[in-house]
Amino acid sequence: MNSMTASPSTPDALRSILDQTLSLGPRAAQLTPASKLLGSIPELDSMAVINVLTALEDRFGFTVDDDEIDAQTFATFGSLVAFVESKLQA
Repeated sequence: MNSMTASPSTPDALRSILDQTLSLGPRAAQLTPASKLLGSIPELDSMAVINVLTALEDRFGFTVDDDEIDAQTFATFGSLVAFVESKLQA
């Protein structure tokens, strides 16, 4: 099965990944592009960032190099969606 054709939208997939990785529960469904992530979601610490990146790589089939990630990537839900979409188009 091709995960690209049968997958939910990128934001929905990201909400699912963040929920599974951080155990956000109903908070995951409330994430909007303007929702702040780093510093606003207590569960999102440095270890959790690594877990989220690993889950993104597994789910979407791309690799993330250390120099591609900075605090801006995880600043908001929208910035994380934009990062994933840029990786999918690369």
